[in-house]
Amino acid sequence: MSQPYAIPRPLVRLNQWTILLSVILTWTTGHAWILAIPLVANLLGVICNFNPIIRFGKLFLKKTPSAYIPEDVQQQKFNSSIASSCLAGGFIAFLLHWQIVGYVFTVMVAIASAVAIAGFCIGCFLYFQVKQWQYRRTLKKAL
Repeated sequence: MSQPYAIPRPLVRLNQWTILLSVILTWTTGHAWILAIPLVANLLGVICNFNPIIRFGKLFLKKTPSAYIPEDVQQQKFNSSIASSCLAGGFIAFLLHWQIVGYVFTVMVAIASAVAIAGFCIGCFLYFQVKQWQYRRTLKKAL
């Protein structure tokens, strides 16, 4: 099965909302296991190219996926790997009762998700900077 080159923006937004709401629910209820929902979904997306949140959301698209604004798959995998790292750090910290560390990790991922929902993707900016750095490095090697 070939991997798509783009993900419709509403599905990316659904994933961002899931992350944000899971973090908020974890803070309000004190149940760290809620973080496992977006953590597992995003890890599956990065490792197996199957994000159950995005797959479930696809059932509710009103138009064909190509009719929506596309989001690059590689960029979304990069973003998901960052989100997964923060979610895993928060999940493990809360399980170990390291509350401050748990809040640090979950605040970072919550802010990133909220800002992305508002229109600026921090992960996309970091991805662009990494790609620029890699390009400049190849230019230096060519000289």
